[in-house]
Amino acid sequence: MANVVCEISVNQAPLAARVSDIAGAGAVVDFWGVVRPIEDGREIEGIDYEAHREMAEHQLTQIAEQAAKRSELKLVVVHHRIGFVAVGEASLFLRVASPHRSEGFRASQWIVEELKKKVPIWKRPRFKVESHRHASHADRVGITV
Repeated sequence: MANVVCEISVNQAPLAARVSDIAGAGAVVDFWGVVRPIEDGREIEGIDYEAHREMAEHQLTQIAEQAAKRSELKLVVVHHRIGFVAVGEASLFLRVASPHRSEGFRASQWIVEELKKKVPIWKRPRFKVESHRHASHADRVGITV
């Protein structure tokens, strides 16, 4: 089991308004898409992302506008990285602000699903290669000397 860090606070102090410029929002939902260490059952170093940048931005804008209209969102932020993204690093950041949490969660999920279907961003995993630098040729091919 991985180490889990939780930060819990129960007290009477008011919660700090970290996002104060979103009038009318009762919920702010952040989603981070992080590169997993396994792709197609194999270990990877990371993922190379390529995009048709102008079309990707256009599609993301359309998706964000549709989501905002459908769910009465107050804010939609979508940042997607291109180039090499190592395991454990974020390739996608999504933030939505909505009147209520349920709309925020649903909208976030819908945006990610639409992004994966429609946005011209392609990924190519960079698989780890077994290192044989220190093994002799006989060891690599299984020959007993």
